[in-house]
Amino acid sequence: MNYWLLKSEPKTYSIADLQQQRETIWDGVRNYQARNFLRQMQEGDLAFFYHSNTKPPSIVGLAQVVKTGIADPSQFEQNSQYYDPKSTPESPRWQTVALEFLETFAHPISLTTLKEMFTSEELIVVKSGNRLSVMPVAETVAQKILEIKVSPERKGDKEESFLTSPLMSGER
Repeated sequence: MNYWLLKSEPKTYSIADLQQQRETIWDGVRNYQARNFLRQMQEGDLAFFYHSNTKPPSIVGLAQVVKTGIADPSQFEQNSQYYDPKSTPESPRWQTVALEFLETFAHPISLTTLKEMFTSEELIVVKSGNRLSVMPVAETVAQKILEIKVSPERKGDKEESFLTSPLMSGER
């Protein structure tokens, strides 16, 4: 199993939308590197759902890849902002995956906390200027994220980060 991080603006598509729909295709990706990551996904892979362009940007939940190799239908829709006139049903340029909702985190994990925990080499989303909407997450990093999301002492990332909380700093 592999781990991924998928970014979406909550105004466009949020974890609440995925929870309500239960399953969706991850359409509209028009960056070749992100598309290539989508092509590498396998059924059963887990994806961290990240809300971008919000305050604070955060990992807010978890989804599972349930189908791969899907031709992104938006590339054929002439009225879509994602229409690609060079793509045909016989030779689609853009592929995607189907995702199933797994959970919404009780306490989102903010970008600030992620930057304190990981370097840009460990987790691409913390790299300054990163614009990718789909990226791999190393298993060791994914396990750390999964560990802190269940921490009973963690109250979210409002004013203090997880690492400066009494739980992590040794204060009680």
